[in-house]
Amino acid sequence: MPKDKDYYKILGVEKNATKEEIKKAYKKLAKQYHPDVSKEDGSTEKFKEINEAASVLGDDEKRAQYDQFGTTYDKFAGHGFDFSDFGFDSGGFESFDFGDIFDRFFGTGFGFGPRTSKRRARRGADLRYDMEITLEDAAFGAVKHISIPKLETCDNCDGSGAESKSDIVNCPDCGGKGSVTRTQRTPFGMFATTTTCSKCRGEGKYIRNECPKCDGTGVVKETKKLEIKIPEGAEEGTNLRVAGGGEAGEKGASPGDLYIVLHMKEHDVFERDGDNINVKVNVPFTIAALGGEIEVPTLDGKAKLRIPAGTQSNTTFRMQGKGIPFLHDGGRGDENVEVVVSVPKKLTKRQAQLLKEFEKESKNKGFLGKMFE
Repeated sequence: MPKDKDYYKILGVEKNATKEEIKKAYKKLAKQYHPDVSKEDGSTEKFKEINEAASVLGDDEKRAQYDQFGTTYDKFAGHGFDFSDFGFDSGGFESFDFGDIFDRFFGTGFGFGPRTSKRRARRGADLRYDMEITLEDAAFGAVKHISIPKLETCDNCDGSGAESKSDIVNCPDCGGKGSVTRTQRTPFGMFATTTTCSKCRGEGKYIRNECPKCDGTGVVKETKKLEIKIPEGAEEGTNLRVAGGGEAGEKGASPGDLYIVLHMKEHDVFERDGDNINVKVNVPFTIAALGGEIEVPTLDGKAKLRIPAGTQSNTTFRMQGKGIPFLHDGGRGDENVEVVVSVPKKLTKRQAQLLKEFEKESKNKGFLGKMFE
């Protein structure tokens, strides 16, 4: 990059201009000379110069090198400036965010500015466990015990990965920074490269002697026994989160979570419908005709249900509050009882005679008369 190229002059700012002043000047000029807007001759080259200047003056380190040496070495110097790298030739002026591009000159997008060098220890992975429960478990709640194979924090080193605390030292190669910077002088000026330290892998710490139980990983494979409480009102797909029940994190990082996904087993008697339950019950012909009381199954045991005279088959009766408890709001659903009238397959002579008399008295050759003729 030629030494006589004055970036301050290109942006129209003083040498002691603040970053905010540089940003304001850049945005104004970039909008003026953007190729999609400006029809002036040379606007494309001018636009390149503006971005080139902003990429240097918007970064403290590069600005200091420029002020001292009159140049700085990067992808823009000596190799031409390709502003298509920023997406200018693909989105058009209306979709172009000048503030965002300027912010990227500070190191967030292209690595020009200060970086966080040390690598963070990763949080443990989340786990999922699918559990089948009965309708009774869902209705009244239950306590289940499960065993989960997962990575646990090593109890021998408390997750540090070291044989002892004294074995954890600052990395000798990077001095605890997690990265290594190498500077060399080139025809274009001082050229600095920063890379992740290969010895400590960016952690800044180095283990001289690894824990023999976990081989320096800080975690071991174990089967963990857990007690899971099923809430009243649980339904198909209910998701229970056990905080910290997932796998252990790296080097003391927080563990993941365990998610229990509930699935309902089919019931022999009841059919669930949201917070209600449905059941079919056979009713003797005589009770359906004359009325009476029958015993029906419920989740709480047996209960009495009054059947009015003349009840037809497939009539449904609602037993309020005999269903599934609401998961969050309190209260309880209902039980819907569908009665199916049972017609006797065999009759004694006396029973048949009485029914014929009934039919005769009703003077209606209907179903019963035809049935016993």
